[in-house]
Amino acid sequence: MTGAQTEVEELIRRFGLEPHPEGGYYSETYRADTFVRREGSNEAEGTRAASTAIYFLLANGAYSAWHRIRSDELWHFYAGSPIEIHSIDERGVLSTRKLGHALVHPGTVFQAVVPAGHWFAARCCDPSTYALVGCTVAPGFEFSEFEIADATMLAEHYPLHRAIIELLGKPAALAKTKSAK
Repeated sequence: MTGAQTEVEELIRRFGLEPHPEGGYYSETYRADTFVRREGSNEAEGTRAASTAIYFLLANGAYSAWHRIRSDELWHFYAGSPIEIHSIDERGVLSTRKLGHALVHPGTVFQAVVPAGHWFAARCCDPSTYALVGCTVAPGFEFSEFEIADATMLAEHYPLHRAIIELLGKPAALAKTKSAK
């Protein structure tokens, strides 16, 4: 077993990480006691924690498949190797940011924001490595507002980005599967 694989197994064990429906592993580390309500929603469906946070681990070639949520998501780099975060905005513009140890990995940043409603996906720049990151969502994350993309439909909608969408996408049958925490 390689040193990196030993580190991955230790991270999964130490932080109680579980498989995430989009790929990789996660563990919720924070859910605010303060609640907010989404504008234009009734109290029953729109009340949520003001903020949530998770550890998120990509390893062994796993990637975070194309998905979107209704809140801003701030990614933080903690350990391992750099990752690419790809996002497509409402106009169809694709942007890619590299998250990593900015003092060690040229061209990376320690934090990156994915705005609410953007389709996004992430992967390790080198699939043989791993990355431990954190994701903070405000207003707080709820699986009811989490949507995994059907890669075929997303590629039809954004044909200029077909290659990266198909590379980091899930087929329709898997995209329709949602998992509750």
